[in-house]
Amino acid sequence: MKRRGVLRGVGASVAALSAAKAARAAGVLTDAGLPEGTRASATLEALPGKNKLVKLTYRPPNYETPVSVFRTAITANADFFVRYHLGDIPDMAALKDWKLSIGGDAAEKPLTFTLNDLKSRFPIAEVTSVCQCSGNRRGFSEPHVPGVQWGSGAMGNARWTGVRLKDVLAAAGVKAGALEVAFDGADKPVIQATPDFIKSIPLAMAQSADVLLAWNMNGVALPLLNGFPLRVVVPGWTATYWVKHLTTIDVRSKPSENFWMQKAYRVPKNMFPPELAFLTQEDANTAPITDIVVNSLIAAPAPGARVAQGGFDVQGVAWDGGSGIKSVEVSADGGKTWKAASLGQDLGRFAFRTFNLRVTGTAAGEATILARAVSQRGEAQADTLKFNPAGYHNNVPRAVSVTVA
Repeated sequence: MKRRGVLRGVGASVAALSAAKAARAAGVLTDAGLPEGTRASATLEALPGKNKLVKLTYRPPNYETPVSVFRTAITANADFFVRYHLGDIPDMAALKDWKLSIGGDAAEKPLTFTLNDLKSRFPIAEVTSVCQCSGNRRGFSEPHVPGVQWGSGAMGNARWTGVRLKDVLAAAGVKAGALEVAFDGADKPVIQATPDFIKSIPLAMAQSADVLLAWNMNGVALPLLNGFPLRVVVPGWTATYWVKHLTTIDVRSKPSENFWMQKAYRVPKNMFPPELAFLTQEDANTAPITDIVVNSLIAAPAPGARVAQGGFDVQGVAWDGGSGIKSVEVSADGGKTWKAASLGQDLGRFAFRTFNLRVTGTAAGEATILARAVSQRGEAQADTLKFNPAGYHNNVPRAVSVTVA
Protein backbone atom coordinates (compact mmCIF):
# COMPACT_ATOMS: atom_id res chain seq x y z
CA MET A 1 0.00 0.00 0.00
CA LYS A 2 1.27 3.49 -0.82
CA ARG A 3 2.16 5.73 2.10
CA ARG A 4 -0.58 8.19 1.17
CA GLY A 5 -3.07 5.34 1.35
CA VAL A 6 -1.75 4.26 4.74
CA LEU A 7 -2.00 7.80 6.10
CA ARG A 8 -5.48 8.13 4.69
CA GLY A 9 -6.43 4.91 6.46
CA VAL A 10 -4.92 6.09 9.75
CA GLY A 11 -6.68 9.43 9.42
CA ALA A 12 -9.97 7.69 8.72
CA SER A 13 -9.49 5.45 11.75
CA VAL A 14 -8.76 8.43 14.00
CA ALA A 15 -11.78 10.26 12.61
CA ALA A 16 -13.94 7.19 13.13
CA LEU A 17 -12.76 6.87 16.72
CA SER A 18 -13.45 10.55 17.36
CA ALA A 19 -16.89 10.20 15.81
CA ALA A 20 -17.56 7.13 17.91
CA LYS A 21 -16.56 8.94 21.12
CA ALA A 22 -18.74 11.90 20.24
CA ALA A 23 -21.66 9.62 19.45
CA ARG A 24 -21.26 7.72 22.68
CA ALA A 25 -21.09 10.98 24.61
CA ALA A 26 -24.42 11.95 23.06
CA GLY A 27 -25.90 8.56 23.96
CA VAL A 28 -26.60 7.66 20.34
CA LEU A 29 -24.77 4.34 20.45
CA THR A 30 -26.24 3.21 23.73
CA ASP A 31 -28.96 0.59 23.92
CA ALA A 32 -30.35 -0.08 27.35
CA GLY A 33 -28.93 -3.27 28.85
CA LEU A 34 -26.33 -4.19 26.23
CA PRO A 35 -23.42 -6.00 27.89
CA GLU A 36 -20.11 -4.20 28.26
CA GLY A 37 -18.11 -4.24 25.03
CA THR A 38 -20.87 -5.01 22.55
CA ARG A 39 -20.67 -1.45 21.21
CA ALA A 40 -16.90 -1.09 21.61
CA SER A 41 -16.23 -0.96 17.85
CA ALA A 42 -19.56 0.49 16.75
CA THR A 43 -19.59 3.88 15.03
CA LEU A 44 -22.28 6.19 13.77
CA GLU A 45 -22.04 6.46 9.99
CA ALA A 46 -24.17 7.36 6.99
CA LEU A 47 -24.38 5.04 3.99
CA PRO A 48 -25.48 6.43 0.60
CA GLY A 49 -29.13 7.45 0.87
CA LYS A 50 -29.18 6.91 4.62
CA ASN A 51 -29.11 9.00 7.74
CA LYS A 52 -26.49 8.08 10.31
CA LEU A 53 -26.93 4.50 11.50
CA VAL A 54 -25.03 2.39 14.02
CA LYS A 55 -22.38 0.52 12.03
CA LEU A 56 -21.64 -2.95 13.38
CA THR A 57 -19.83 -4.39 10.34
CA TYR A 58 -18.76 -2.79 7.06
CA ARG A 59 -18.45 -5.78 4.73
CA PRO A 60 -21.00 -7.12 4.53
CA PRO A 61 -22.78 -3.95 5.68
CA ASN A 62 -24.75 -4.39 8.89
CA TYR A 63 -26.11 -1.09 10.18
CA GLU A 64 -28.64 -0.64 12.97
CA THR A 65 -31.31 2.03 13.41
CA PRO A 66 -30.80 4.21 16.52
CA VAL A 67 -33.45 3.41 19.13
CA SER A 68 -34.59 7.05 19.30
CA VAL A 69 -36.04 6.69 15.77
CA PHE A 70 -38.81 4.35 16.99
CA ARG A 71 -41.10 7.05 18.33
CA THR A 72 -43.16 6.83 15.13
CA ALA A 73 -44.95 3.87 13.58
CA ILE A 74 -43.43 4.27 10.10
CA THR A 75 -39.65 4.04 9.83
CA ALA A 76 -38.30 6.44 7.20
CA ASN A 77 -36.32 4.80 4.39
CA ALA A 78 -33.27 6.85 5.31
CA ASP A 79 -33.41 5.48 8.87
CA PHE A 80 -34.10 1.85 7.95
CA PHE A 81 -31.57 -0.74 9.08
CA VAL A 82 -29.27 -2.54 6.62
CA ARG A 83 -28.52 -6.26 6.82
CA TYR A 84 -26.44 -8.43 4.47
CA HIS A 85 -24.81 -11.85 4.69
CA LEU A 86 -22.77 -11.59 1.49
CA GLY A 87 -20.23 -8.94 0.56
CA ASP A 88 -20.66 -8.77 -3.23
CA ILE A 89 -23.61 -6.38 -3.47
CA PRO A 90 -24.75 -5.11 -6.89
CA ASP A 91 -24.79 -1.38 -7.57
CA MET A 92 -27.45 0.44 -9.54
CA ALA A 93 -25.53 0.07 -12.80
CA ALA A 94 -25.33 -3.70 -12.39
CA LEU A 95 -29.10 -3.83 -11.91
CA LYS A 96 -30.07 -1.73 -14.94
CA ASP A 97 -30.96 -4.84 -17.00
CA TRP A 98 -32.55 -6.65 -14.06
CA LYS A 99 -35.11 -9.39 -14.71
CA LEU A 100 -36.97 -11.87 -12.52
CA SER A 101 -36.98 -15.56 -13.49
CA ILE A 102 -39.58 -18.03 -12.20
CA GLY A 103 -39.07 -21.76 -12.65
CA GLY A 104 -38.17 -24.92 -10.80
CA ASP A 105 -39.15 -28.57 -11.09
CA ALA A 106 -42.59 -27.87 -9.59
CA ALA A 107 -43.45 -24.96 -11.91
CA GLU A 108 -45.58 -25.64 -14.99
CA LYS A 109 -43.64 -23.26 -17.22
CA PRO A 110 -40.65 -20.95 -16.73
CA LEU A 111 -41.34 -17.23 -16.99
CA THR A 112 -39.26 -14.06 -17.04
CA PHE A 113 -40.48 -10.61 -16.04
CA THR A 114 -39.14 -7.08 -16.09
CA LEU A 115 -40.32 -4.68 -13.43
CA ASN A 116 -42.69 -3.08 -15.93
CA ASP A 117 -44.10 -6.53 -16.73
CA LEU A 118 -44.94 -7.10 -13.07
CA LYS A 119 -46.52 -3.68 -12.71
CA SER A 120 -48.68 -4.01 -15.80
CA ARG A 121 -49.68 -7.69 -15.62
CA PHE A 122 -50.68 -8.20 -11.98
CA PRO A 123 -52.93 -6.38 -9.48
CA ILE A 124 -51.01 -3.97 -7.23
CA ALA A 125 -51.04 -4.81 -3.51
CA GLU A 126 -49.77 -3.08 -0.39
CA VAL A 127 -49.06 -4.10 3.19
CA THR A 128 -47.65 -2.22 6.17
CA SER A 129 -45.31 -4.56 7.97
CA VAL A 130 -42.40 -4.79 10.36
CA CYS A 131 -39.20 -6.08 8.78
CA GLN A 132 -37.13 -7.46 11.66
CA CYS A 133 -33.80 -9.24 11.48
CA SER A 134 -33.98 -12.65 13.14
CA GLY A 135 -30.98 -11.68 15.28
CA ASN A 136 -32.46 -8.45 16.60
CA ARG A 137 -31.44 -8.09 20.29
CA ARG A 138 -28.88 -10.90 19.99
CA GLY A 139 -26.40 -8.71 21.85
CA PHE A 140 -28.49 -9.06 25.01
CA SER A 141 -28.10 -12.85 25.15
CA GLU A 142 -26.76 -14.28 28.40
CA PRO A 143 -24.50 -16.12 28.07
CA HIS A 144 -22.98 -14.43 25.03
CA VAL A 145 -23.66 -16.04 21.64
CA PRO A 146 -21.78 -15.58 18.33
CA GLY A 147 -23.06 -13.52 15.42
CA VAL A 148 -23.66 -9.85 14.71
CA GLN A 149 -24.23 -8.26 18.11
CA TRP A 150 -27.45 -6.44 17.31
CA GLY A 151 -29.11 -4.26 19.90
CA SER A 152 -32.76 -3.31 19.44
CA GLY A 153 -32.55 -1.49 16.10
CA ALA A 154 -32.27 -4.27 13.49
CA MET A 155 -35.84 -3.62 12.43
CA GLY A 156 -38.20 -1.12 10.85
CA ASN A 157 -41.80 -0.73 9.74
CA ALA A 158 -42.75 0.39 6.24
CA ARG A 159 -45.53 0.44 3.65
CA TRP A 160 -44.53 -2.09 1.00
CA THR A 161 -46.05 -1.96 -2.48
CA GLY A 162 -45.80 -4.58 -5.20
CA VAL A 163 -47.64 -7.66 -6.41
CA ARG A 164 -48.77 -10.77 -4.59
CA LEU A 165 -46.39 -13.69 -4.90
CA LYS A 166 -49.34 -16.03 -5.30
CA ASP A 167 -50.45 -14.21 -8.46
CA VAL A 168 -47.00 -14.57 -10.01
CA LEU A 169 -46.90 -18.25 -9.06
CA ALA A 170 -50.31 -18.79 -10.61
CA ALA A 171 -49.04 -17.35 -13.88
CA ALA A 172 -46.18 -19.86 -13.90
CA GLY A 173 -48.41 -22.69 -12.71
CA VAL A 174 -47.75 -24.77 -9.60
CA LYS A 175 -47.63 -28.53 -10.03
CA ALA A 176 -49.18 -30.99 -7.62
CA GLY A 177 -46.50 -32.03 -5.16
CA ALA A 178 -44.90 -28.60 -4.82
CA LEU A 179 -43.54 -28.12 -1.29
CA GLU A 180 -41.48 -24.96 -1.12
CA VAL A 181 -40.79 -21.74 -2.99
CA ALA A 182 -37.15 -20.63 -2.89
CA PHE A 183 -35.68 -17.17 -3.51
CA ASP A 184 -32.26 -16.02 -4.68
CA GLY A 185 -31.00 -12.46 -5.05
CA ALA A 186 -28.32 -10.59 -6.96
CA ASP A 187 -25.98 -10.28 -3.97
CA LYS A 188 -23.29 -12.97 -4.10
CA PRO A 189 -20.45 -14.41 -1.99
CA VAL A 190 -17.04 -12.80 -2.20
CA ILE A 191 -15.31 -16.21 -2.12
CA GLN A 192 -16.54 -19.41 -3.73
CA ALA A 193 -16.53 -21.38 -0.47
CA THR A 194 -19.28 -19.17 1.00
CA PRO A 195 -22.75 -20.56 0.24
CA ASP A 196 -25.08 -18.33 -1.76
CA PHE A 197 -27.88 -16.83 0.34
CA ILE A 198 -30.99 -18.73 -0.80
CA LYS A 199 -34.12 -18.95 1.33
CA SER A 200 -37.35 -20.85 0.91
CA ILE A 201 -40.83 -20.70 2.42
CA PRO A 202 -43.53 -23.39 2.49
CA LEU A 203 -45.98 -23.34 -0.40
CA ALA A 204 -48.86 -22.48 1.95
CA MET A 205 -47.08 -19.29 3.00
CA ALA A 206 -46.10 -18.48 -0.59
CA GLN A 207 -49.75 -18.64 -1.61
CA SER A 208 -50.88 -16.34 1.22
CA ALA A 209 -52.39 -13.05 0.07
CA ASP A 210 -50.03 -11.17 2.43
CA VAL A 211 -46.72 -12.17 0.82
CA LEU A 212 -45.53 -9.63 -1.74
CA LEU A 213 -42.85 -9.00 -4.30
CA ALA A 214 -42.31 -5.33 -3.49
CA TRP A 215 -40.67 -2.55 -5.48
CA ASN A 216 -41.83 0.40 -3.37
CA MET A 217 -41.08 1.25 0.24
CA ASN A 218 -43.03 4.09 1.85
CA GLY A 219 -44.22 5.29 -1.53
CA VAL A 220 -40.92 5.42 -3.39
CA ALA A 221 -38.63 2.91 -5.07
CA LEU A 222 -36.75 0.60 -2.72
CA PRO A 223 -33.40 2.03 -1.62
CA LEU A 224 -30.51 0.05 -3.07
CA LEU A 225 -29.47 -1.25 0.37
CA ASN A 226 -33.01 -2.35 1.17
CA GLY A 227 -33.38 -4.52 -1.90
CA PHE A 228 -33.77 -2.47 -5.11
CA PRO A 229 -35.36 -3.19 -7.52
CA LEU A 230 -37.48 -5.97 -5.96
CA ARG A 231 -37.56 -7.82 -2.67
CA VAL A 232 -39.66 -10.47 -1.01
CA VAL A 233 -41.95 -9.28 1.80
CA VAL A 234 -43.17 -11.99 4.20
CA PRO A 235 -45.25 -10.14 6.82
CA GLY A 236 -45.13 -11.67 10.29
CA TRP A 237 -41.98 -13.70 9.58
CA THR A 238 -38.45 -12.58 10.41
CA ALA A 239 -36.47 -10.84 7.69
CA THR A 240 -34.25 -13.78 6.80
CA TYR A 241 -36.94 -14.71 4.25
CA TRP A 242 -37.25 -11.17 2.85
CA VAL A 243 -34.69 -11.76 0.09
CA LYS A 244 -33.34 -8.54 -1.47
CA HIS A 245 -32.47 -7.81 -5.12
CA LEU A 246 -34.67 -10.79 -6.03
CA THR A 247 -33.65 -12.47 -9.30
CA THR A 248 -34.92 -16.05 -9.08
CA ILE A 249 -38.01 -17.83 -7.77
CA ASP A 250 -37.72 -21.62 -7.67
CA VAL A 251 -40.87 -23.70 -7.13
CA ARG A 252 -39.61 -26.92 -5.57
CA SER A 253 -40.95 -30.43 -5.07
CA LYS A 254 -38.17 -31.17 -2.56
CA PRO A 255 -37.02 -29.28 0.54
CA SER A 256 -34.21 -26.81 -0.03
CA GLU A 257 -30.85 -28.16 1.11
CA ASN A 258 -29.14 -24.78 1.15
CA PHE A 259 -26.91 -23.99 4.15
CA TRP A 260 -29.02 -20.98 5.09
CA MET A 261 -32.07 -23.20 5.45
CA GLN A 262 -30.81 -26.45 6.96
CA LYS A 263 -27.95 -25.18 9.15
CA ALA A 264 -28.57 -21.50 9.87
CA TYR A 265 -31.55 -19.60 11.25
CA ARG A 266 -32.83 -22.42 13.41
CA VAL A 267 -34.28 -22.59 16.91
CA PRO A 268 -34.84 -25.50 19.31
CA LYS A 269 -37.89 -27.44 18.22
CA ASN A 270 -41.10 -26.47 20.07
CA MET A 271 -39.42 -23.59 21.94
CA PHE A 272 -41.29 -21.02 19.83
CA PRO A 273 -44.35 -22.79 18.34
CA PRO A 274 -45.25 -21.05 15.06
CA GLU A 275 -48.71 -20.38 13.68
CA LEU A 276 -47.72 -22.20 10.47
CA ALA A 277 -45.23 -25.03 10.97
CA PHE A 278 -42.46 -25.31 8.37
CA LEU A 279 -42.56 -29.11 8.47
CA THR A 280 -40.37 -29.79 5.43
CA GLN A 281 -37.45 -28.02 7.12
CA GLU A 282 -37.80 -29.45 10.63
CA ASP A 283 -35.45 -32.09 11.97
CA ALA A 284 -35.43 -34.09 15.20
CA ASN A 285 -34.11 -31.22 17.32
CA THR A 286 -34.58 -27.92 15.53
CA ALA A 287 -36.97 -25.96 13.34
CA PRO A 288 -36.52 -22.84 11.17
CA ILE A 289 -37.13 -19.52 12.86
CA THR A 290 -40.32 -18.07 11.36
CA ASP A 291 -42.89 -15.99 13.31
CA ILE A 292 -41.92 -12.73 14.99
CA VAL A 293 -42.77 -12.88 18.70
CA VAL A 294 -44.66 -10.14 20.54
CA ASN A 295 -42.35 -7.36 21.68
CA SER A 296 -42.07 -3.68 22.60
CA LEU A 297 -39.39 -1.03 22.69
CA ILE A 298 -39.04 2.20 24.66
CA ALA A 299 -37.69 4.89 22.30
CA ALA A 300 -37.92 7.82 24.71
CA PRO A 301 -36.66 8.78 27.18
CA ALA A 302 -33.17 7.60 26.29
CA PRO A 303 -31.07 5.58 28.73
CA GLY A 304 -29.37 7.91 31.20
CA ALA A 305 -31.64 10.86 30.38
CA ARG A 306 -32.67 13.45 32.97
CA VAL A 307 -36.46 13.73 33.11
CA ALA A 308 -38.70 16.21 34.90
CA GLN A 309 -40.16 15.17 38.24
CA GLY A 310 -43.28 17.08 37.26
CA GLY A 311 -43.94 14.60 34.47
CA PHE A 312 -42.43 12.99 31.39
CA ASP A 313 -43.62 10.90 28.45
CA VAL A 314 -42.65 7.30 27.78
CA GLN A 315 -42.90 6.60 24.04
CA GLY A 316 -42.20 3.59 21.88
CA VAL A 317 -43.54 0.88 19.63
CA ALA A 318 -44.98 -2.62 20.05
CA TRP A 319 -45.45 -5.36 17.46
CA ASP A 320 -45.95 -9.08 16.93
CA GLY A 321 -46.14 -11.68 14.18
CA GLY A 322 -49.49 -10.68 12.77
CA SER A 323 -52.33 -10.73 15.28
CA GLY A 324 -51.85 -7.07 16.24
CA ILE A 325 -51.25 -5.38 19.58
CA LYS A 326 -53.96 -5.52 22.22
CA SER A 327 -52.30 -3.53 25.01
CA VAL A 328 -49.07 -2.04 26.32
CA GLU A 329 -48.31 -1.39 29.98
CA VAL A 330 -45.52 0.81 31.34
CA SER A 331 -43.79 0.72 34.72
CA ALA A 332 -41.71 3.60 36.06
CA ASP A 333 -40.63 1.78 39.23
CA GLY A 334 -38.79 -1.24 37.90
CA GLY A 335 -41.86 -3.42 37.49
CA LYS A 336 -43.52 -2.95 40.88
CA THR A 337 -46.55 -1.21 39.44
CA TRP A 338 -47.88 -0.92 35.87
CA LYS A 339 -50.16 1.48 34.02
CA ALA A 340 -51.89 1.06 30.67
CA ALA A 341 -50.35 3.17 27.91
CA SER A 342 -52.34 4.84 25.14
CA LEU A 343 -52.00 3.15 21.75
CA GLY A 344 -51.48 5.07 18.53
CA GLN A 345 -53.13 4.53 15.16
CA ASP A 346 -53.63 0.93 14.05
CA LEU A 347 -51.78 0.60 10.71
CA GLY A 348 -52.53 -3.10 10.34
CA ARG A 349 -51.87 -6.32 12.14
CA PHE A 350 -48.26 -6.64 10.91
CA ALA A 351 -47.26 -3.07 11.73
CA PHE A 352 -45.69 -1.23 14.64
CA ARG A 353 -48.24 0.20 17.10
CA THR A 354 -46.99 3.28 18.91
CA PHE A 355 -47.66 3.76 22.61
CA ASN A 356 -47.39 6.68 25.02
CA LEU A 357 -47.77 7.14 28.76
CA ARG A 358 -47.44 10.37 30.71
CA VAL A 359 -45.64 9.53 33.96
CA THR A 360 -46.20 11.77 36.96
CA GLY A 361 -45.60 11.56 40.70
CA THR A 362 -42.21 9.85 40.44
CA ALA A 363 -39.79 10.49 43.29
CA ALA A 364 -36.53 12.28 42.55
CA GLY A 365 -33.57 10.04 41.90
CA GLU A 366 -32.95 7.03 39.71
CA ALA A 367 -35.94 5.37 38.05
CA THR A 368 -36.20 2.23 35.94
CA ILE A 369 -38.74 2.23 33.13
CA LEU A 370 -40.15 -0.93 31.54
CA ALA A 371 -42.77 -1.64 28.88
CA ARG A 372 -44.58 -4.88 28.12
CA ALA A 373 -47.00 -5.72 25.31
CA VAL A 374 -49.79 -8.24 24.84
CA SER A 375 -50.91 -9.33 21.37
CA GLN A 376 -54.46 -9.82 20.16
CA ARG A 377 -53.80 -13.58 20.46
CA GLY A 378 -53.15 -13.07 24.17
CA GLU A 379 -49.41 -13.68 23.90
CA ALA A 380 -47.29 -11.60 26.28
CA GLN A 381 -43.62 -10.74 26.38
CA ALA A 382 -41.44 -13.23 28.22
CA ASP A 383 -40.51 -12.60 31.85
CA THR A 384 -37.21 -14.44 31.42
CA LEU A 385 -35.02 -15.11 28.40
CA LYS A 386 -35.71 -18.26 26.40
CA PHE A 387 -32.06 -18.91 25.69
CA ASN A 388 -31.10 -20.47 22.38
CA PRO A 389 -27.66 -20.80 20.72
CA ALA A 390 -28.33 -18.18 18.02
CA GLY A 391 -29.78 -15.55 20.33
CA TYR A 392 -33.15 -15.37 18.58
CA HIS A 393 -36.54 -14.12 19.84
CA ASN A 394 -35.34 -12.11 22.81
CA ASN A 395 -38.55 -10.39 23.91
CA VAL A 396 -37.81 -9.81 27.58
CA PRO A 397 -38.82 -6.21 28.49
CA ARG A 398 -35.77 -3.93 28.22
CA ALA A 399 -35.13 -1.66 31.20
CA VAL A 400 -34.34 2.03 30.66
CA SER A 401 -32.75 3.85 33.59
CA VAL A 402 -33.27 7.62 33.93
CA THR A 403 -32.63 10.33 36.49
CA VAL A 404 -35.74 12.11 37.77
CA ALA A 405 -34.97 15.68 38.83
